[in-house]
Amino acid sequence: MIAADPRLELIASHIKDVPDFPRPGVIFKDITPLLGCPEAYRACVSALVDLAPENIDVVVGMEARGFMFAAPVALKLGVGFVPVRKPGKLPRDVYSETFDLEYGQDTLTVHQDSIQPGARVFMVDDVLATGGTIGATAKLIQYLGADLVHVGVVLELGFLSGREHLTRMGIDHVSALLTS
Repeated sequence: MIAADPRLELIASHIKDVPDFPRPGVIFKDITPLLGCPEAYRACVSALVDLAPENIDVVVGMEARGFMFAAPVALKLGVGFVPVRKPGKLPRDVYSETFDLEYGQDTLTVHQDSIQPGARVFMVDDVLATGGTIGATAKLIQYLGADLVHVGVVLELGFLSGREHLTRMGIDHVSALLTS
């Protein structure tokens, strides 16, 4: 029998449900208490680092909450961090990808020279919901000629079937610290 990871209980205890945000019927997963507790935040970053395959060249994180996890993971792994941003936020030539969210549509962009072709990429985000954000970012990584080798998220909202969406896109190396 494998012992449960005590970090996961600490992480889970610092994610709060906020009903009816941003609209009625949605239960928002608020990570700000997690970020505000140094022990829980450290445990979360440590657990995400443990998900990373060997020989990662770069960590990618998406605006804005993904930045809070991907950047410290990159530092711990000793590799670079590449931000994927909303339109109009990056000053040089970008690739862009529009996608559907669980309650709307959005677009993400990445600098065209941000990742070298063939680089091994570990994508990190806070939540896997419908898979739209991760799927769009995977397409951006593909445009750059890099290899998405793994996706790590803090929380997967399993009832939204995001993992199945990603599998249909050919993204099957996905790990979640917690599942709701």
